[in-house]
Amino acid sequence: MKIGLLVFGLAGLLALVSFMPPLAGRLRLPYSVLLAIVGFVLGVIIHVHGWAPGVVADFLDTLQHFEISSETFLFVFLPVLLFETALATNIRRLLDDISPILVMAIVAVVVCTVMVGFSLAAISTYGLVVCLMLGAIVATTDPVAVVGIFREVGAPRRLTNLVEGEALFNDAASIALYSVLLSVLFGGTAPAVTDIFGGFVISFLGGGLAGLVMGRLAIGLFRWLRGWPAAEITLTVALAYLTFFSAEHYLGVSGVVATVIAGLVVGSGGRTRMSPTTFEQLEGAWAQFGFWANSLIFLFAAMLIPRMMAEITWMEVLLILVVFIVTLCARAVIVYGLLPLLGRLRLSTEVSPSYRAVMLLGGLRGAVSLALALAVTEQPAVPHEARQFIAVATTGFVLMTLFINGLTLRPLIHRLGLNQLSPVDRTLRDQAQVVELEALRLKIDDIAHNEHIGSEVLERLHAVFDASQAGVDTAQVHQLSLDQKVAVGMGMLAGREEEMFFETLKAQVVDWRTAESLLARAERLGDAVRSGGLRGFEAAIDGDLRYSQALRLALRLHHLTGWQGWLVRELAQRFTNLMCKWSVARRLIQFARTDVQPLLGPEVTEIIVAAHQRRLTLLEGALQALALQYPNYAQYLQEAYLARMARAMERIRYRDMLTHNLISGETYSDLIQQADARWGKLETSGVLDITMSAAALVQRVSMFEGMDERTMAAIRRVLKPRLVVPGQEIPTRFGRSRAMYFVASGAVVLDLPDGTTAELGSGQIFGEMALVMDQDFQARARSLGYSRLLMLQERDFKRLLQQYPMLREKIDQIVRQRLRAVEVWQQFESGERQHEPLPDLGRTAVEQAPADAAQAPEPASAPADAGARDPGPDSPSTAAT
Repeated sequence: MKIGLLVFGLAGLLALVSFMPPLAGRLRLPYSVLLAIVGFVLGVIIHVHGWAPGVVADFLDTLQHFEISSETFLFVFLPVLLFETALATNIRRLLDDISPILVMAIVAVVVCTVMVGFSLAAISTYGLVVCLMLGAIVATTDPVAVVGIFREVGAPRRLTNLVEGEALFNDAASIALYSVLLSVLFGGTAPAVTDIFGGFVISFLGGGLAGLVMGRLAIGLFRWLRGWPAAEITLTVALAYLTFFSAEHYLGVSGVVATVIAGLVVGSGGRTRMSPTTFEQLEGAWAQFGFWANSLIFLFAAMLIPRMMAEITWMEVLLILVVFIVTLCARAVIVYGLLPLLGRLRLSTEVSPSYRAVMLLGGLRGAVSLALALAVTEQPAVPHEARQFIAVATTGFVLMTLFINGLTLRPLIHRLGLNQLSPVDRTLRDQAQVVELEALRLKIDDIAHNEHIGSEVLERLHAVFDASQAGVDTAQVHQLSLDQKVAVGMGMLAGREEEMFFETLKAQVVDWRTAESLLARAERLGDAVRSGGLRGFEAAIDGDLRYSQALRLALRLHHLTGWQGWLVRELAQRFTNLMCKWSVARRLIQFARTDVQPLLGPEVTEIIVAAHQRRLTLLEGALQALALQYPNYAQYLQEAYLARMARAMERIRYRDMLTHNLISGETYSDLIQQADARWGKLETSGVLDITMSAAALVQRVSMFEGMDERTMAAIRRVLKPRLVVPGQEIPTRFGRSRAMYFVASGAVVLDLPDGTTAELGSGQIFGEMALVMDQDFQARARSLGYSRLLMLQERDFKRLLQQYPMLREKIDQIVRQRLRAVEVWQQFESGERQHEPLPDLGRTAVEQAPADAAQAPEPASAPADAGARDPGPDSPSTAAT
């Protein structure tokens, strides 16, 4: 076909498609159903278009000569559909329901394939492999067909996520089974179940790994293309096709799974790695690509229906009915059998009965099934009868799901009330309407007064306001319980927090790493609020202040090897995160007082503010602990924050001046370049200095005062500097070896076996008892702040004591005191010794003195840990020190 005619035909189809959405809305038909009807009509008239005028005849003639193959569907349209759907999917919402999604995507495909295959093999003359292949083809669902209906009627977001997530992955399962069965049909040998299962697992997991690598690689390349939106969007288009083709042809794994995972990775990481404006353009561009691909693939597939159904028989009609009934039963087994079981086993959150009813009918089939059936017809090695049967049965089945399931979904959703707001949301809507209408009335009155508009006009507008407010039940908000109103308000602030962090990213106040971390934490906090209300928020803020897994690993590596590089980066990241959260928490409290209080009242607002005030206090404490330890870096962060805010406001001002035609586009570009150059120093971040040398830290330990230089040099060689963070448990054992510590700065608390605690400050030691007595103790050491320690391993400890008498003498003094404390504590624990009564305060000092001399009290308790309680300066056991 000539290129000109090909372009003419595609342009004509796109022009036709552009009128389909509004037409579907007016006819109240699902968009996919209307496309199937139009495509079927085109498939019929392209063979009898002699009556048409010249231009129409040329257009229909071009469509007739289109070479539509299965590879066109799979390699041209499918990657776009998969990537676009994955890009628009919230990966955190997907992970929340990953268990039911994978069950519907994988287990349901296997169950459908088996039930359809064995049912048809029992009642027809076709072989089992052919019937199983048909089962695999009809097992894949079409996300666009059903999600489009959900969005039109306003179905709940979670229901859309479940069905959309299922369709994302079941294509991979269906295509993998189809490929295995097709190879079996070619080979003529019976497949082993283990081979099929093993091949499927390798294909699925291998595709996921390939997609993850490709997606991460693309995200890494975005930094080189930042500032060139067209180039970044082009890279994502290339990524979709390269991932699909490379996975299928070079790696031998599932291209469907690879493309889906790559889209999810770009969708989750792209919003922080790209500029926010570019990511918005990316979403808009891919929505357009998805609309074109979905519309054209449906039209092309529907145009094939007349040809594929030309030789249908009544027996095949009966078999199509059987396939429809069996697939519905197979889906019912999963929806009403496995999904409730997952909920009872606490492997997923419960899926409500109304959701399950919609999911049962939500398994619409579409273009992927038709493409796989078309691929079978193109295989000359498959017998003609089998090709004819699969083509006809698949086409008829797809049409039945579109016209039966597709047309009944909308009434079912209305009947179950899934398109309606919950009572809480309706109440909140009404209250918001009352507040806004009253504020709008005052603004309109001001405008009328300033513009000298007549009172008659204003009275007619007031009548509209009065009628609108009269239709709202203002008493509904008082019908909500206090807990319900608090939960609603907490949800508002959680959503506002996510917006604030994204606005911070758009203004480039933080870098992409910080933004990625903050947005992920904000989403987790929002999930906790939505599921647990105020209690969920309080639990989440405690978890939000915990150290990240990366920081824990960096600390562990630092303790094992002494390497500080990774730890420095993680501490700097935590410093920046805490500062941003603190800033947002302060603004959220103000947002609650100004925006939430008019909707929910002062009592609810004060409860919400108190919860967020507690969070602000915790953030201030954690931030202050870091700032006290690293004041120079804290000052740098404050300077950088203010400077980035200044840059953002400067850019916004220039944009406003351009919008109001105060400056030209050339002037605007030059001003932006100057602003970037002015604030370019922000790209070089400050350095968090945690450098610790043994020579510097040894000088802070009072125990080492007065020692000769030879002894000090030996001590400095074996002591290893270690940094510990607040709350971190300090290990005193590494495999078979033990270690003791000197506190150079900071404070350490010892949790003793008698339930008490002891605090150690600068210059004190712990862990030496285990080394001297060669046995482990039960005390646990924790850091109270950012403490700097000097670690001495067991082999070095014993060697130093043997070679340097002055050090051994000082250690022995402390050991004797603590051994005495251990002995006394053990006597009290065993009952050998009792607590002495308090002295009689009524007796004279002279009378009391002989008794005091005869019976001096001993310490009441003592530690039994390697970090045994360090006696205080006024303790009797420190008298000899």
